Amino acid sequence: MRQVVLDTETTGLDPQQGHRIIEIGCVEIKNRKRTDKQFHCYLNPEREIDEAAIEVHGLTTDFLSDKPRFHQIEQEFLKFITGAELIIHNAPFDMGFLNYELARTTSSSNNLDGVCSVLDTLLLAREKHPGQRNNLDALCKRYEVDNTQRQLHGALLDAEILADVYLVMTSGQSSLSLKDEHTQDSRARKRARKLDPKRTTLPVIYASEAELNAHEERLREIERSSEQGCLWLQIEAERGAG
Repeated sequence: MRQVVLDTETTGLDPQQGHRIIEIGCVEIKNRKRTDKQFHCYLNPEREIDEAAIEVHGLTTDFLSDKPRFHQIEQEFLKFITGAELIIHNAPFDMGFLNYELARTTSSSNNLDGVCSVLDTLLLAREKHPGQRNNLDALCKRYEVDNTQRQLHGALLDAEILADVYLVMTSGQSSLSLKDEHTQDSRARKRARKLDPKRTTLPVIYASEAELNAHEERLREIERSSEQGCLWLQIEAERGAG
Protein backbone atom coordinates (compact mmCIF):
# COMPACT_ATOMS: atom_id res chain seq x y z
CA MET A 1 0.00 0.00 0.00
CA ARG A 2 1.70 3.19 -1.21
CA GLN A 3 0.49 6.61 -0.10
CA VAL A 4 1.85 10.08 -0.81
CA VAL A 5 1.21 12.91 1.64
CA LEU A 6 1.01 16.15 -0.33
CA ASP A 7 0.87 19.86 0.40
CA THR A 8 1.18 22.99 -1.73
CA GLU A 9 1.78 26.70 -1.23
CA THR A 10 0.22 29.20 -3.63
CA THR A 11 0.18 32.87 -4.65
CA GLY A 12 -3.41 33.25 -3.41
CA LEU A 13 -6.65 31.44 -2.73
CA ASP A 14 -8.32 30.89 -6.10
CA PRO A 15 -6.80 29.40 -9.26
CA GLN A 16 -9.76 30.70 -11.25
CA GLN A 17 -8.43 34.20 -10.52
CA GLY A 18 -5.07 33.25 -12.01
CA HIS A 19 -3.33 32.25 -8.79
CA ARG A 20 -0.59 29.64 -9.13
CA ILE A 21 1.27 26.98 -7.16
CA ILE A 22 4.68 28.10 -5.89
CA GLU A 23 5.73 25.06 -3.81
CA ILE A 24 4.92 21.35 -3.82
CA GLY A 25 5.97 18.99 -1.03
CA CYS A 26 5.36 15.23 -0.98
CA VAL A 27 6.50 12.44 1.34
CA GLU A 28 5.94 8.73 0.84
CA ILE A 29 4.26 6.25 3.17
CA LYS A 30 4.55 2.57 2.36
CA ASN A 31 2.71 -0.05 4.41
CA ARG A 32 2.03 2.63 7.06
CA LYS A 33 5.69 3.57 7.44
CA ARG A 34 7.38 6.77 6.32
CA THR A 35 10.12 6.17 3.77
CA ASP A 36 12.99 8.48 2.82
CA LYS A 37 11.46 9.17 -0.61
CA GLN A 38 10.10 12.64 -1.19
CA PHE A 39 9.34 15.16 -3.91
CA HIS A 40 9.89 18.87 -3.32
CA CYS A 41 10.17 21.91 -5.54
CA TYR A 42 9.67 25.67 -5.62
CA LEU A 43 8.04 27.13 -8.73
CA ASN A 44 8.11 30.44 -10.53
CA PRO A 45 4.43 31.50 -10.76
CA GLU A 46 5.10 34.20 -13.36
CA ARG A 47 2.88 36.59 -11.43
CA GLU A 48 2.85 38.59 -8.19
CA ILE A 49 2.10 36.94 -4.86
CA ASP A 50 -0.66 38.29 -2.60
CA GLU A 51 0.69 39.98 0.51
CA ALA A 52 -1.62 37.88 2.68
CA ALA A 53 -0.13 34.71 1.15
CA ILE A 54 3.43 35.91 1.80
CA GLU A 55 2.53 36.39 5.47
CA VAL A 56 1.51 32.71 5.57
CA HIS A 57 4.45 31.05 3.77
CA GLY A 58 7.13 33.76 3.47
CA LEU A 59 7.86 33.01 -0.20
CA THR A 60 8.52 36.10 -2.32
CA THR A 61 8.54 36.83 -6.04
CA ASP A 62 12.26 37.59 -5.90
CA PHE A 63 13.07 34.24 -4.26
CA LEU A 64 11.04 32.35 -6.88
CA SER A 65 12.28 34.27 -9.92
CA ASP A 66 14.93 31.68 -10.88
CA LYS A 67 12.84 28.60 -10.05
CA PRO A 68 11.37 26.29 -12.75
CA ARG A 69 7.88 26.61 -14.17
CA PHE A 70 5.28 23.95 -13.43
CA HIS A 71 5.48 22.40 -16.90
CA GLN A 72 9.21 21.79 -16.35
CA ILE A 73 8.66 19.58 -13.29
CA GLU A 74 5.29 18.13 -14.33
CA GLN A 75 6.47 14.72 -15.52
CA GLU A 76 8.72 14.15 -12.49
CA PHE A 77 5.85 15.09 -10.19
CA LEU A 78 3.35 12.83 -11.97
CA LYS A 79 5.82 9.94 -11.90
CA PHE A 80 6.15 10.31 -8.13
CA ILE A 81 2.42 10.30 -7.38
CA THR A 82 1.01 7.98 -10.07
CA GLY A 83 -0.74 4.93 -8.63
CA ALA A 84 -0.55 6.17 -5.04
CA GLU A 85 -3.28 7.33 -2.70
CA LEU A 86 -2.79 11.04 -2.09
CA ILE A 87 -3.28 12.17 1.50
CA ILE A 88 -4.12 15.88 1.62
CA HIS A 89 -5.53 18.16 4.32
CA ASN A 90 -8.43 20.07 2.73
CA ALA A 91 -7.95 18.24 -0.56
CA PRO A 92 -10.27 20.37 -2.76
CA PHE A 93 -7.92 23.35 -2.34
CA ASP A 94 -4.73 21.57 -3.44
CA MET A 95 -6.46 19.44 -6.07
CA GLY A 96 -8.08 22.52 -7.58
CA PHE A 97 -4.70 24.18 -8.00
CA LEU A 98 -2.96 21.05 -9.30
CA ASN A 99 -5.66 20.37 -11.89
CA TYR A 100 -5.53 24.03 -12.93
CA GLU A 101 -1.76 23.77 -13.46
CA LEU A 102 -2.11 20.52 -15.41
CA ALA A 103 -4.78 22.04 -17.64
CA ARG A 104 -2.35 24.82 -18.62
CA THR A 105 0.22 22.35 -19.99
CA THR A 106 0.22 20.12 -23.04
CA SER A 107 0.12 17.01 -20.84
CA SER A 108 -2.52 14.35 -21.45
CA SER A 109 -3.02 14.21 -17.67
CA ASN A 110 -5.09 17.37 -17.22
CA ASN A 111 -6.86 15.95 -14.17
CA LEU A 112 -5.45 13.91 -11.30
CA ASP A 113 -8.60 11.80 -10.95
CA GLY A 114 -7.21 9.30 -13.43
CA VAL A 115 -3.75 9.29 -11.88
CA CYS A 116 -4.36 8.55 -8.19
CA SER A 117 -7.01 8.37 -5.49
CA VAL A 118 -7.34 11.00 -2.75
CA LEU A 119 -7.97 10.84 1.00
CA ASP A 120 -8.91 14.15 2.65
CA THR A 121 -7.62 14.18 6.25
CA LEU A 122 -9.77 17.23 7.04
CA LEU A 123 -12.92 15.22 6.36
CA LEU A 124 -11.46 12.29 8.31
CA ALA A 125 -10.69 14.56 11.28
CA ARG A 126 -14.19 16.07 11.20
CA GLU A 127 -15.69 12.58 11.35
CA LYS A 128 -13.52 11.66 14.33
CA HIS A 129 -13.78 15.03 16.13
CA PRO A 130 -17.08 16.71 15.16
CA GLY A 131 -17.52 20.26 16.39
CA GLN A 132 -13.81 20.71 17.16
CA ARG A 133 -11.03 22.62 15.43
CA ASN A 134 -9.39 20.31 12.91
CA ASN A 135 -6.72 22.39 11.22
CA LEU A 136 -3.21 20.94 11.15
CA ASP A 137 -2.00 22.83 14.23
CA ALA A 138 -5.03 21.70 16.24
CA LEU A 139 -4.46 18.07 15.20
CA CYS A 140 -0.79 18.31 16.14
CA LYS A 141 -1.78 19.45 19.62
CA ARG A 142 -4.48 16.78 19.93
CA TYR A 143 -2.18 13.94 18.86
CA GLU A 144 1.01 15.33 20.42
CA VAL A 145 2.83 15.65 17.09
CA ASP A 146 5.79 18.04 17.26
CA ASN A 147 5.25 21.07 15.04
CA THR A 148 7.58 23.50 16.82
CA GLN A 149 9.55 24.07 13.59
CA ARG A 150 6.42 25.35 11.87
CA GLN A 151 6.90 29.12 12.21
CA LEU A 152 5.64 29.59 8.64
CA HIS A 153 3.76 27.26 6.34
CA GLY A 154 6.01 25.23 4.06
CA ALA A 155 4.79 22.51 1.70
CA LEU A 156 7.40 19.87 2.53
CA LEU A 157 7.40 20.50 6.29
CA ASP A 158 3.60 20.49 6.39
CA ALA A 159 3.52 17.24 4.40
CA GLU A 160 5.92 15.65 6.90
CA ILE A 161 3.83 16.84 9.84
CA LEU A 162 0.60 15.70 8.19
CA ALA A 163 2.12 12.25 7.59
CA ASP A 164 2.77 11.89 11.34
CA VAL A 165 -0.72 13.16 12.18
CA TYR A 166 -2.36 10.79 9.69
CA LEU A 167 -0.48 7.74 10.95
CA VAL A 168 -1.39 8.32 14.58
CA MET A 169 -4.97 9.43 13.77
CA THR A 170 -5.64 6.17 11.91
CA SER A 171 -3.78 3.88 14.30
CA GLY A 172 -6.14 4.05 17.25
CA GLN A 173 -3.48 5.73 19.41
CA SER A 174 -4.14 9.00 21.21
CA SER A 175 -0.62 10.33 20.68
CA LEU A 176 2.55 9.68 18.71
CA SER A 177 4.66 8.79 21.75
CA LEU A 178 4.13 6.59 24.78
CA LYS A 179 3.62 8.59 27.97
CA ASP A 180 6.26 6.81 30.02
CA GLU A 181 9.02 6.76 27.42
CA HIS A 182 10.84 9.72 28.92
CA THR A 183 10.72 8.74 32.59
CA GLN A 184 13.89 7.82 34.45
CA ASP A 185 12.65 4.27 35.07
CA SER A 186 11.92 3.64 31.39
CA ARG A 187 15.31 5.03 30.37
CA ALA A 188 16.95 2.67 32.85
CA ARG A 189 15.03 -0.27 31.44
CA LYS A 190 16.33 0.57 27.97
CA ARG A 191 19.98 0.30 28.98
CA ALA A 192 21.80 -2.64 27.45
CA ARG A 193 22.26 -5.55 29.86
CA LYS A 194 24.57 -8.52 29.54
CA LEU A 195 23.01 -11.95 29.86
CA ASP A 196 24.23 -14.22 32.62
CA PRO A 197 26.16 -17.06 30.92
CA LYS A 198 25.00 -19.39 33.73
CA ARG A 199 21.32 -18.65 33.21
CA THR A 200 19.03 -21.63 32.75
CA THR A 201 17.46 -22.25 29.37
CA LEU A 202 13.96 -20.84 29.24
CA PRO A 203 11.24 -23.24 28.16
CA VAL A 204 9.41 -22.50 24.91
CA ILE A 205 5.65 -22.45 25.47
CA TYR A 206 3.61 -22.61 22.28
CA ALA A 207 0.12 -21.18 21.95
CA SER A 208 -2.69 -23.67 22.21
CA GLU A 209 -5.18 -24.17 19.39
CA ALA A 210 -7.80 -22.25 21.38
CA GLU A 211 -5.39 -19.34 21.89
CA LEU A 212 -4.51 -19.30 18.17
CA ASN A 213 -8.19 -19.27 17.28
CA ALA A 214 -8.85 -16.44 19.73
CA HIS A 215 -5.94 -14.49 18.23
CA GLU A 216 -7.26 -15.04 14.69
CA GLU A 217 -10.75 -13.92 15.72
CA ARG A 218 -9.32 -10.77 17.30
CA LEU A 219 -7.52 -9.91 14.07
CA ARG A 220 -10.72 -10.46 12.09
CA GLU A 221 -12.58 -8.17 14.51
CA ILE A 222 -9.97 -5.43 13.94
CA GLU A 223 -10.27 -5.99 10.17
CA ARG A 224 -14.06 -5.49 10.34
CA SER A 225 -14.06 -2.45 12.65
CA SER A 226 -11.06 -0.46 11.39
CA GLU A 227 -11.27 1.89 8.40
CA GLN A 228 -7.74 0.92 7.40
CA GLY A 229 -8.17 -2.79 8.00
CA CYS A 230 -5.82 -5.00 10.01
CA LEU A 231 -2.17 -4.40 9.12
CA TRP A 232 -1.10 -7.82 10.46
CA LEU A 233 -3.52 -9.61 8.13
CA GLN A 234 -2.35 -7.46 5.19
CA ILE A 235 1.28 -8.39 5.90
CA GLU A 236 0.41 -12.08 6.18
CA ALA A 237 -1.47 -11.92 2.86
CA GLU A 238 1.50 -10.27 1.16
CA ARG A 239 3.85 -12.92 2.54
CA GLY A 240 1.52 -15.66 1.34
CA ALA A 241 1.34 -14.12 -2.13
CA GLY A 242 5.13 -13.92 -2.29
